[in-house]
Amino acid sequence: MFERASPKISKPGAFTPSETVKSDTESLRALAMRVASQAYAPYSRLQVGAALRSQAGHVYSGCNVENAAYPLGGCAERGAIAMAVQAEGSSFRLAEIAVAAFSHDDRALPVSPCGGCRQALVEFGPEASVSFRQPDGSWVAVSADALLPWRFEFPSEG
Repeated sequence: MFERASPKISKPGAFTPSETVKSDTESLRALAMRVASQAYAPYSRLQVGAALRSQAGHVYSGCNVENAAYPLGGCAERGAIAMAVQAEGSSFRLAEIAVAAFSHDDRALPVSPCGGCRQALVEFGPEASVSFRQPDGSWVAVSADALLPWRFEFPSEG
């Protein structure tokens, strides 16, 4: 159906998650597809990759990591966010993120961020562009805010 960008990895573990790449949207999408191949997904067999650009202009990526105790697994989007916060600290703000998913037989799948990831995305960038594949294979981009219009927020003290 769709082809995945072939990872340019010389040996297992040689990929650096915060590898320097061009930060345009197409490059983020290609990186998301590439890091999906690094996912640890023996249970769902759903490989997900995410690549983001911070407002500071840096690129970070993550992939899903499953666990037999399902709640202990980690999503690609939150993995990329964790890398960004680790590098940039509390000043990290999200500008753009791309999410790509593949089945065990390497078919591209239309997968948008889960609810927990949507909450994390609006925490760091409500106006950030979030792109993912639609069922027809094309990419769609919406704001994080549009993905989760009724997000959780602490009540302001008045």
